[in-house]
Amino acid sequence: MSRINAKLTAWKEHMKKDDLKTNLLKFQSIIGLVLICVVLSFLTPRFLTVTNLFNVLRQTSLNAIMAVGLTFVILTGGIDLSVGSILAFSGVSAALVSQMGLPAPMAMIIGLLAGSGLGFINGLVITKGKVPPFIATLAMMTMARGGTLVISGGRPISGLDEGFHFIGRGMVGVVPVPVILTIITFLFAYYILTQTRQGRYIYATGSNEEAARLTGIHTDRIKLFAYTLSGFTAALAAMIIISRLGSAPPTIGDGAELDAIAAVVIGGTSLAGGIGSIFGTFIGATIIGVLNNGLNLLNVSSYYQLVVRGVVILIAVLLDRKKAD
Repeated sequence: MSRINAKLTAWKEHMKKDDLKTNLLKFQSIIGLVLICVVLSFLTPRFLTVTNLFNVLRQTSLNAIMAVGLTFVILTGGIDLSVGSILAFSGVSAALVSQMGLPAPMAMIIGLLAGSGLGFINGLVITKGKVPPFIATLAMMTMARGGTLVISGGRPISGLDEGFHFIGRGMVGVVPVPVILTIITFLFAYYILTQTRQGRYIYATGSNEEAARLTGIHTDRIKLFAYTLSGFTAALAAMIIISRLGSAPPTIGDGAELDAIAAVVIGGTSLAGGIGSIFGTFIGATIIGVLNNGLNLLNVSSYYQLVVRGVVILIAVLLDRKKAD
């Protein structure tokens, strides 16, 4: 009994330290974003125009929405490499049933259920099958991408219902609908992580899973929830992108998991789990969006853009390791 009490006490102290680390990393990300914006505003006068800033938000929306689900997963101490492939499978599934004559809302619901279902399978394999998250989601990445190619025949699915157009191309006043959906998604995630018991359990699971289990937390259920949500947010991003494109290519989302993970890490969420915030993820996704936009405005080669993004991710991980020490 004394051993259990000691572990619980250590876990509570660890959580207090994590709160301080989270706040430090949050400000660190904000400072980084401000510095990047200042530099780009000097390098190109087109950066700080209203039209361009809305373009940045629109372009950031897909990565940001996917990063929300990944934040929950990484906070539990896991990883999800399959979100890009789940995005493709969900988008093609929705496009196929839309092509069959199903109304856009029903087709979108089927796409969202497909993504959530694949995320739930990830969670089951990890919790019940005791397969490491890296291996489980790597396998799902391959299977979902292969399944996408099978059901699409390797060809883009076009002929979407007109109801699809609004979610990716619509405007509410001067604000693009994808931006509104991103804000709603982040507010929902923020509420869960900061105002609910589920959110506290997510942090507890990532900080010290054994101690969390000893306090009566069903850590397997928490992980199932996190991976299902990750699949859902990938599917939601898919609905936006196929709406914007007007079709669903089976190659969409290829490599998208890297940008989403980068957004989470740059935003200060620790890959070890238990430390991070949804606000930090928003800042991280915005940093990536601003970098991509600024480099495009400066006509930097796409090859060099990959190098720059890789350097930024490496710096973020090194800072994360330094905070952990």
